[in-house]
Amino acid sequence: MSKFKVLYMNHAPEDVYEIIRSQLPEDFELVTLEKEDDKERKDKIKGVDFIIVATAKVTEDLLRNAKKLKLIQHQGVGYDNIDVHAVKRMGIPIGLTPEGTSIGVAEHTILLILAVYKKLVIAHNSLLKGKWLQFPLRPESYEMYGKTLGLIGFGRIGREVAKRAKPFGVRILYYDKYIHVSLEEKENLGVEEISFEKILAESDIVSLHVPLTDETRGMMNHKTFKAMKHAAILINTARGNLVNEKDLYEALKDRIIAGAGLDVFEKEPPSSDNPLFKLDNVILTPHISAGTKDALIAKMRAAFANMVRVTRGETPINLVSY
Repeated sequence: MSKFKVLYMNHAPEDVYEIIRSQLPEDFELVTLEKEDDKERKDKIKGVDFIIVATAKVTEDLLRNAKKLKLIQHQGVGYDNIDVHAVKRMGIPIGLTPEGTSIGVAEHTILLILAVYKKLVIAHNSLLKGKWLQFPLRPESYEMYGKTLGLIGFGRIGREVAKRAKPFGVRILYYDKYIHVSLEEKENLGVEEISFEKILAESDIVSLHVPLTDETRGMMNHKTFKAMKHAAILINTARGNLVNEKDLYEALKDRIIAGAGLDVFEKEPPSSDNPLFKLDNVILTPHISAGTKDALIAKMRAAFANMVRVTRGETPINLVSY
């Protein structure tokens, strides 16, 4: 009996492929890329039953070659890299994988807050150069305790951030236009619902946890940075295009806000001349907040389970609604 073929749409190191294969069902075969190349994707997608998508673009041009494709399985929840209109016309379902994302991103959010507050990169790099900054960093280093954390977006990840932030002794505010939170859950998490404008005005830390849509694209810009406290910091572990990077650079350079921690960018990877690289009040990581071995195992287990449902004639779960 021939095996169901699954194409992993991003090129990755062999040890990443081994983690993926460790969760592969017995009657499935993993197809991988030899390099990050659209021509190779077009060739290999022809004979596969499923694709797993991380950051690779899924375009109409690519999908024309997908003659057997039964399901597009995104290994995360943000599917702005998929041409949904083309997929809809072709009648191919898109499955999402919320499993394995929330905890890693929430932990990374706390990591970035602390790293920005404690000047971690400056302290580390200076020490390697023989500089002992035991006292010079103190005037601009802070604790989370007693600060106000504003969460813009309060879905799965926003809630996980709130759970981890609460023991630090912060006041936690949130704004979400679409998600209802019961009074009991608000009390359990220790959070207050507030308007977007008040989040900006009252928060020492503004952290983004919303999807990228036409409504949210560029939501953090010159106007919203000016509405924040001068001592506030911005954290973005969601999507790069939520933030106008040019405006953020100006806000950081001119100290309109105090700092930022970013795991995502408008263009990924960012170009080497990105002006943010020149600043000492921003900490940058390469879209790795959910990039742990633990998360990858959980994601692949859930992704393959969805594909198995399809092979059994069952309806896959966590589908994108067209």
